Amino acid sequence: MAAPPPFVEDYLLALLARASHAASLDFHARLKARGVAVPAWRVLASLSGQPRPVGELAKICLMQQPTMSKLLDRMAADGLVQRARAGRETRIALTDQGQALSDELIAEARAHEAALLSRHAATAPALKALLWDLIPTSP
Repeated sequence: MAAPPPFVEDYLLALLARASHAASLDFHARLKARGVAVPAWRVLASLSGQPRPVGELAKICLMQQPTMSKLLDRMAADGLVQRARAGRETRIALTDQGQALSDELIAEARAHEAALLSRHAATAPALKALLWDLIPTSP
């Protein structure tokens, strides 16, 4: 009988992280080739067609708010996003240039996802449902 794998090699959270890394490698290489950093891609995709407050955007993109603010400064300087005050909060929206880039990258991401999921067509819906179930709905 074979020995069980070391704990971390069979630990759910490590497996999720490794699977995410492996599944993302090709797409992240495509982003890099286009000069788009992964955090900027997350912002572009998260803002596509929907302005958001900075705090909400940071949460969606898995970033601390100060780090998000610095990234948004760079993206604004590149002409990809714009800030607008809405009462006490600052909302971030894509510029026309940012939306065009977002649209192109989302199309590439959808194709990448479809290729990944096609290898697991029978279980893909259940996998996505399980992952959604693991994400808490409240802060």
